[in-house]
Amino acid sequence: MSSKKSPAYAIVIIGILFFVFGFVTWLNGTLIPFLKLACQLKSDVQAFLVTSAFYMAYFFLAIPSSYILKSTGFKNGMALGLVVMAAGSLVFIPAANARSFPLFLIGLFVQAAGLALLQTASNPYISIVGPIESAAKRISIMGICNKGAGALSPLILSALILKDAGPLEAKILATTNVAQKEILLTELASRVVMPYIVIAIVLVLLALMIKKSSLPEIEAADDNTAANAQKTAKTSILQFPYLLLGAVCIFAYVGVEVLSGDAIGTYGKTMGMSIDKTKNFTTYTLIAMLVGYVAGIFIIPKYLSQQTALKLSALVGLLFCVIIYFTDGFTAITFIALLGLANSLMWPAIFPMAIDKLGVFTKIGSAVLVMGIVGGAVVPLLYPFLKTVEGGGLSNNLAFFVSAFPCYLYILFYALKGYKIGK
Repeated sequence: MSSKKSPAYAIVIIGILFFVFGFVTWLNGTLIPFLKLACQLKSDVQAFLVTSAFYMAYFFLAIPSSYILKSTGFKNGMALGLVVMAAGSLVFIPAANARSFPLFLIGLFVQAAGLALLQTASNPYISIVGPIESAAKRISIMGICNKGAGALSPLILSALILKDAGPLEAKILATTNVAQKEILLTELASRVVMPYIVIAIVLVLLALMIKKSSLPEIEAADDNTAANAQKTAKTSILQFPYLLLGAVCIFAYVGVEVLSGDAIGTYGKTMGMSIDKTKNFTTYTLIAMLVGYVAGIFIIPKYLSQQTALKLSALVGLLFCVIIYFTDGFTAITFIALLGLANSLMWPAIFPMAIDKLGVFTKIGSAVLVMGIVGGAVVPLLYPFLKTVEGGGLSNNLAFFVSAFPCYLYILFYALKGYKIGK
């Protein structure tokens, strides 16, 4: 480290950022049913473009973010990311006024662009700020901040924008007068304006706080590990197979994480549950993840290695997918939520396993891993697409199973073999 500040100071600062990640990211589960109703979308596939627009930004902007960080440094880069997120939040104002779904998607993409910069900076930082063997423990602490905020955000936003959503949806559907329906929809869309103005203000204030903080840089960490790259004569990031396989693992993991969190409400609605019941389902998944992160602090690496934790998590995910396939009603919903428990220790294990011994390639390696977050744009969209594919879609439970099960199989492969290929 280039500063004498205690690692605990950096952990607190990064913990605040992870809280922001979670709060903003997990608003999408509430936005999906809200925008489907407010923008009168015709299908779940359209509504799930919310997750696609959001997570696609990581794929396009992760590597550019690594170059931005080289010129700005970590602290200034994090502050810039927060400002970009604030700008994306403000796009929701004209989007709501026009009830423009494409404009909402642009706002989400801009938000995620800021998050890509923040993620590219903060994840290697928290991995390297202490011993790599205990990185999963530190990331678990970050996960508590992240998923704690994620559990709160759907509750808060749904209380503000989906209040009495069931009766309102019925009223909108029953209204035949075009002008009256337009008034109802405009009033509904306007509910999102004030929450996102508040979010934008908070993000700008956080950016100022980060800018004025004495958060230490980690340039020295790269320098200290440069010998690893020199000894192995590595000249390209493509010469680290375990990193590239890890990026695919991040793709699979984020895909099933977003699927279990953002699709759970749609899954329930497909089974005939009202929007008033399903609007808080995302919180159940996040609570399960929160429990897993708390457990991770105590068991990794004292009782379980990062590799063992990832293997067990993948096996639990596979088991729960099978149970979801063979059940219905609240039993299926319960096990979709419990996928949050299976997913909780995956990011804390995958990221440090994939970034280990990269030396001078640490920053670009982090960017490659962050690109894998695009799985959140692809896997969740697969679920509604399989249900509605032309010529007769799959059943609700089979569409979910086909979307999730292969992802857990790949994660299990990485935990057993992929993480050590080329290391």
